[in-house]
Amino acid sequence: MSVTVEHILRTRVEHPDRIAELFAARRQPPGLTGDTGRLMLMAADHPARGALRAGADPLAMADRGRLLDRLALALSRPGVDGVLGTPDVLEDLLLMGALEGKVAVGSMNRGGLVGTAFEVDDRFTAYDAEGIGRARLQGGKMLLRIDPADPATAPTLEACAAAVGDLATLGLMAMVEPFIAHRVDGRIRNDLTTEAVIRSATVASGLGRTSAHTWLKLPVIHDMEPVLAATTLPVLLLGGEVADDQEAQFATWRKVIGNPQVRGMVVGRTLLYPPDGDVAGAVDAVVEMIR
Repeated sequence: MSVTVEHILRTRVEHPDRIAELFAARRQPPGLTGDTGRLMLMAADHPARGALRAGADPLAMADRGRLLDRLALALSRPGVDGVLGTPDVLEDLLLMGALEGKVAVGSMNRGGLVGTAFEVDDRFTAYDAEGIGRARLQGGKMLLRIDPADPATAPTLEACAAAVGDLATLGLMAMVEPFIAHRVDGRIRNDLTTEAVIRSATVASGLGRTSAHTWLKLPVIHDMEPVLAATTLPVLLLGGEVADDQEAQFATWRKVIGNPQVRGMVVGRTLLYPPDGDVAGAVDAVVEMIR
């Protein structure tokens, strides 16, 4: 066990109230975007949904100390504005001092566990809007998978709409990550055709009693122009799975990142577990791309 993890564990056992004290005293970021006018976030909310794979390693994100070290390194790189995570991860980073001045977005619905019969039923099992506001985070993120054949989609839609409204009431960003999804051979698969991504974006744009604080988190597909034309909301690109050919993946991102509607990226495993192991190099390359 590393010294960092020992310190976190000791605080959790002996001084659990310290977490709330540190959130209250945390230095806030000047805004949602950096000096480029865009937002670069590291994503670390995968483990709470049982998604631990990165590349060929099915348990890459299971070692919490290793994950925290990589996150802290990424957050220390110039141009990285903040992090998206569940309460446990954000609190670990807080105790490490890694959230000072950073944009912190709380992940909300993690109930749709990978590989389960109820995967589309993305219940709100992590942050709620009240908890996000109390911790003085900058917003909340929700996953919205729309399976036309699964009735669990309806309550998930309703819950996401309520969360969008609750966050807006607090003046906080609601980051919605929508997909059209289908169960294939017993597993949920996201439909990344142009039509499906457009449909998911239009549904997500209309959620809640106001869209004033809503941002969309969308996958990068081959034909992004009609996707971006389908909404007036700010769009963040998601990094997706770790690719064998990182340069090819980066080239695909470069084609899209220059669009003025794209306001940044939210990337997790791709940069935290790059094929060559160089976290700093991968992060710096994407920051340069955004600039």
